[in-house]
Amino acid sequence: MSVVSLLGVKVLNNPANFSAQYEFEITFECLEQLQKDLEWKLTYVGSATSSEHDQELDSLLVGPIPVGVNKFIFEADAPDLKRIPTSEILGVTVILLTCSYDGREFVRVGYYVNNEYDSEELNAEPPAKPIIERVRRNVLAEKPRVTRFAIKWDTEESAPAEYPPEQPDADVVEDDGATYGADEEEELAEEAQGEPAVKAEGEDAEMIGADDTAGPSKDAVKEEDDASDAGSEDLEAESSGSEDDDIEEEEGDGDADEDMEMGEDAEKGANPASNGHPAEPQHHGDAVMVH
Repeated sequence: MSVVSLLGVKVLNNPANFSAQYEFEITFECLEQLQKDLEWKLTYVGSATSSEHDQELDSLLVGPIPVGVNKFIFEADAPDLKRIPTSEILGVTVILLTCSYDGREFVRVGYYVNNEYDSEELNAEPPAKPIIERVRRNVLAEKPRVTRFAIKWDTEESAPAEYPPEQPDADVVEDDGATYGADEEEELAEEAQGEPAVKAEGEDAEMIGADDTAGPSKDAVKEEDDASDAGSEDLEAESSGSEDDDIEEEEGDGDADEDMEMGEDAEKGANPASNGHPAEPQHHGDAVMVH
């Protein structure tokens, strides 16, 4: 909240000759006692293309200021023609009326000013060198542009919210801009890459375990049959006993071989389980849930 509020500005001598003084009647309200004075300034914009030609026409300190509504007359000299480009004397320009407290500007009022000759003949055919005595200024007082700024007054409580107190340790803290969102990205990467890989690995492990625990493959059975046939032929050629004994011995040997191979296959089927392949998908699933 502003301690000083501008209520109105009236341009007294308008229109006037270009070299005449500016006169303003300023009315403002003060809500509390101020420790310092108010500084009022009037600036003439000498060129629309460069601020080098701006002129501070006058400044005025007003104070001590009583609480309530106050009014005063602010007078300022005309601009110095030597500081204005010749081509910029005639035409439209701007004047700025500002007020500051303790070096902090809190209000600015801008007016358009039209400088032209007092006769239609000179306006239609202006001379190469301006005739200042015939130039009149007209301040467009009905259309001011008022801009207000929030500032700190006498107390820290009056400082605006958009200007927080200084934080000397703020620069020491490491900037988290590079690491911001890193945890979320890691979780997304695990969900996008980890879960499909776990499912595929789990399916392969289950299929391998099922084959091994169910029994030997077709190729293994075929190899066992071939081995049994070969063993039978050898036994028939070398054996001197009956065919029934040979067949019983052959079948016995074949059963033993088959049991041994199935035992090996069973051990192979147990190995993936012992290595943790089927349990691995559950581990990854738990890890994702923890995140």
